[in-house]
Amino acid sequence: MSSARIIYGFHAVLSRIRQNAESIQELYVDKDRTDARMKDLLTLASEKSLRVMTLEKGRLDGMAAHGRHQGVLAKVVDTPIPYLDIHDVLEALDEPPFLLLLDGVEDPHNLGACLRVADAMGVHAVIAPKDRAAGLNATVRKVACGAAESVPFIAVTNLARTMRELKDAGIWLMGAAMEAESDLFSISMPSATGIVLGAEGHGLRRLTAETCDALVRIPMLGSVESLNVSVASGICLYEARRQRSLKNS
Repeated sequence: MSSARIIYGFHAVLSRIRQNAESIQELYVDKDRTDARMKDLLTLASEKSLRVMTLEKGRLDGMAAHGRHQGVLAKVVDTPIPYLDIHDVLEALDEPPFLLLLDGVEDPHNLGACLRVADAMGVHAVIAPKDRAAGLNATVRKVACGAAESVPFIAVTNLARTMRELKDAGIWLMGAAMEAESDLFSISMPSATGIVLGAEGHGLRRLTAETCDALVRIPMLGSVESLNVSVASGICLYEARRQRSLKNS
């Protein structure tokens, strides 16, 4: 039997409502927060017929173990979340897509860490193959610290085919490869970008690399030759987010 747990923060709670509202047992909101963001969340909760309880901030602090809850928490059960279609995600966006594609990451700890980084950098979806890759299991959710609920995770049958569809939709794909001639900081990324990273120890598969619009290497200034995929994703996504911010400033 699934046990209930608390998730918190607008991003995590809103994503859970949109993706799997049936898994939410109760919503808890700060009784003193009445801004537009809270009103929009309450409107969506009403549309989904969710039970909402208004509490004092002190009680919410305790329920979130003093995490940054932003005045909204949800008690959820981890029922399976259906995989979304990437086109559904893209159609719902009101800004250029920002995606992370993982080519066969098998370690659930690495996948969980990648999801956590993706959430921090505002990635709209993480895409990975269904076969020979980690899925959303309990270990991934624990390591992700709530990001498994806030970032859509989309498992696809054929990653290269999905990449071609993304390119047809105007999304530029950049792969990270140690042997690439260009380095990460010399590349100008378009607003609509997907970052593509390979599996632990193997990197990008040949077809995946060939389908990318560009390949880059992360400059390594020390004696270490390679990085963990979650660390590499953090560096690449941060640079992509920095460039997006400059375009919008």
